[in-house]
Amino acid sequence: MKKMISLILIAAMALCLLSGCGGKTTDNSACKVAIIKQMDHASLDEIANAIAARLDAIAAENSCTISYEIYSGQGDQSTIKQICDQAIAEGVDVLIPIATMAAQVATVSAEKSKTPVVFSAISYPQNADLTGIDYVTGYSDALSAETLIDMMLAQNPDVKNVGLLYSLSEANSKPAIADAKAYLDTKGIAYSEQTAATNDEVIAAASALIAEGVDAVFTPTDNIIAAAELAIYEDLAKAGIPHYAGADSFVRNGAFATCGVNYTQLGADTADLAYKVVAEGMDGVEDYYVSAGDIITVNTETAATLGADYSAFKEMAKELVEVTTTED
Repeated sequence: MKKMISLILIAAMALCLLSGCGGKTTDNSACKVAIIKQMDHASLDEIANAIAARLDAIAAENSCTISYEIYSGQGDQSTIKQICDQAIAEGVDVLIPIATMAAQVATVSAEKSKTPVVFSAISYPQNADLTGIDYVTGYSDALSAETLIDMMLAQNPDVKNVGLLYSLSEANSKPAIADAKAYLDTKGIAYSEQTAATNDEVIAAASALIAEGVDAVFTPTDNIIAAAELAIYEDLAKAGIPHYAGADSFVRNGAFATCGVNYTQLGADTADLAYKVVAEGMDGVEDYYVSAGDIITVNTETAATLGADYSAFKEMAKELVEVTTTED
């Protein structure tokens, strides 16, 4: 009987030692996670905070300890590389980069150590060379440019010229802009392009589209434009130009409307995948998973400024969410 009790205690101690994070760590120390935002803006902040909240919940649900740090690369590749290299040197169990450049840099940093990389908010992972790598997976927030253009036409069937506002440095933007151009061509709708790389350039680009008199503006899930949305939304709305953008965070910062992913849910899903990878390894894990982008979000304050009727949107998506402008 004593021998059996001893064996049970040994087994219990072994289980405790393995419970740091899903059975992959070998002591009672926390499972260590590095959450790396490409830069600071509402979309990436929302995802990072949702990842952190879900990791806390996972730790409580599984009676394990998960520690994490949230870093910002400030939009600088060298800074992101330093963050990733330092995290790997400190023995993190998984890197969670948010946005394309952060994911690309994290993948390079982890090549030697094979530290798992679980990315979030990469619209086109295959275009960013993030597929077919045995230590990399994550979530795509792929955007339907066609849906946003259909929304423009539902709200205003007389759209004749669409402004395309984006950054040339964003890998997410290039295929979405190509899709938008192709779809606009099929509709016989003209388009004007303005690109920007800095906050000041975004303001100048938006002003150029206003001066040209475009009927609407389309922006994909572009981090450069997202970071400047608060600086341009009022001028666009006062000019009567609705801004259709790639994520709900744009809309909370003043853009008119989007049809896309709920970024809080995306963050939670990313955290679940990261925990699964640490707990079970990469066997059976897909190159990436796609989040459902079927939620229309409308800024009611911007709609009022525009005098825009968006009732047609109610029949176009799974859910219609109404928000007001918040500076976050």
